[in-house]
Amino acid sequence: MTDLIKTFLDGVGVFFICYLIGYSSFLFLSVVVGSSTLYRKRQQEKLKSTLSGDYYTPISVIVPAFNEEVTIVETVKSLLSLEYTNYEVIVVDDGSTDTTSKRLIETFRMVEVRRPIVRRVQCQPEECIFESFAAKVPLTLIRKKNGGKADSLNMGINAAKYPYFICMDADSVLQYDSLSKIASCVLEDENIVAVGGVVHPSNGVTLENGRVKRYRMPSNALAFMQVLEYSRSFLATRILLDKFNGSLIISGAFGLFKKETVIAAGGYDPSTIGEDMELVVKLHEYCVNNNMPYRIRYAHDAVCWSQAPERLKDLCRQRKRWHIGLFQSMWIHRGMFANAKFGAVSFISYLYFLIYELLSPFIELFGILTMVLAFYFDLINVPFMIMLYSVYAVFGSVFTLTAFFSRVYTSEMRISLRDTLFALGLCVAEVVGLRFILSFVRMASLIGYRSEKHRWDKLERQKIDFE
Repeated sequence: MTDLIKTFLDGVGVFFICYLIGYSSFLFLSVVVGSSTLYRKRQQEKLKSTLSGDYYTPISVIVPAFNEEVTIVETVKSLLSLEYTNYEVIVVDDGSTDTTSKRLIETFRMVEVRRPIVRRVQCQPEECIFESFAAKVPLTLIRKKNGGKADSLNMGINAAKYPYFICMDADSVLQYDSLSKIASCVLEDENIVAVGGVVHPSNGVTLENGRVKRYRMPSNALAFMQVLEYSRSFLATRILLDKFNGSLIISGAFGLFKKETVIAAGGYDPSTIGEDMELVVKLHEYCVNNNMPYRIRYAHDAVCWSQAPERLKDLCRQRKRWHIGLFQSMWIHRGMFANAKFGAVSFISYLYFLIYELLSPFIELFGILTMVLAFYFDLINVPFMIMLYSVYAVFGSVFTLTAFFSRVYTSEMRISLRDTLFALGLCVAEVVGLRFILSFVRMASLIGYRSEKHRWDKLERQKIDFE
C-alpha cells in the first residue's frame, strides 16, 4: 500500500514540476515581451505623435450604471474633458434605486426628450430618455428596466450613433488621451473589430482634467497588491497574446468595439456574468466561422483609472464573479478547444486560460492536499519542498516587480522611496499569500453560481479624486 502511494505521489510531483515550469516559462516570456514592447513604444513616442491632424474615428462611449450615485458625476465629467472630437456619451441607468439619474440630470441640466431606439440587439425597454444641450459633446441618459450590465450595454449599442463604441464602468475615469490612443489602432487597421485598453487602480491617484496630478501608491495594502497584480496581467500577459491576435479578454472597464460586427454576433449575452470576456471569445468564433479577416488588439498605452476593492470581502466577491464568467465563456465556446480552425487562439490562448486560469485553483488545492498526504506518510523531502516553493515565490516576485517598474518608468511617473520599499515587500505577499486566498475563492465560486448570474457586481464605492 505504501509503495502504491509513493508511486502516486511521485507521479503527482512530476506533474506539478511540469505545471510550475510551464507557468513560469509563460510568465517569463510574457514579461520579457511586455517590458520590451513598453520600452520600444516609449522611444517611438518621443519621435512622433500617435494621432495627428484631424483624423478621428467617431466613437460612442457607453456607461452602464446601477446605484452609482457616489461616482457617476465625476465619471461623466472626466469623459467630457477628454482631448478628442466627434464622440458622444451615453449613460444607461439600469433601474437604479438611488439618486444616480437625479444627480446626472441636475448636474448637467438634462431635459427629457422623445427619441425612438431601434432594438438591433435584445434588451429591456427604456422608461425615459434625457439629453443635455450644455455639454461639450452629446450627452444622453437612458433610464431602463433593470436587466443587468450586459442588458444595459445592449441598450447603449442600440442607442449609439457612431460605428465604434466604448464600454466602461461607472466608477472609472479615462486618461485625457485614452480615446486617441485606442482609436489609433482602428485607423491603422480596417480589420480591427475590438481593442482593449489598460486598467490601472485609481486608489491614491489624484487626477486633474484627465491627467495624473499626483501619483502615489494606495495606503491600503490590499489595493497596493492589486496594483502589482494588474501590472503583471495587463502589461505582460496581454501584450504577449496581442502579438498573435490571441487576446480573449477585454476588460469591461475599458474596451472599444466595432458596432456592426458586435450586432451581427448577437451583442452581449445577458445570461452570463463575464459579459466582457464572452463577447471577445464570441467575436473570435464569429469572425473565424464567417471567414472574416479580423484583429482584436490591445492598446497598452490607452489608460483607464478604476477603483480597486480595499476590503477583502469585496475583492473575493469580485474575483468570484470573474471566475464564474471565465467558466461560462469557456464552456459556451468550448468548440474552440483543440480546434485547428482557430489556430493559435485555440492551442495557446484557450489552453492557457483553461489550465492556468480556470483549472489552476483546483490544481493548486490538489497540490496542497497531496503535500499533506505525503507529509503524513513521511514521503516528502521537506527541505526540497521549501526550496522549490521559495524559488517559485522569488521567481514570481521578480517578474511582478519587472512588470510594475517597467510600467512606472515608461509612463514617466515617479514613486517615492517608501512606495518602492513597500512594493518590494508586498510583491512577495501577493504571490504567496493573496494568490492562494483568491485561488480558494475562485475554486469555491462555481458552487451555486447560477443564482448570481444576473446580479450586478456591487462593491463599496469611494468618491473619485478628480479635479
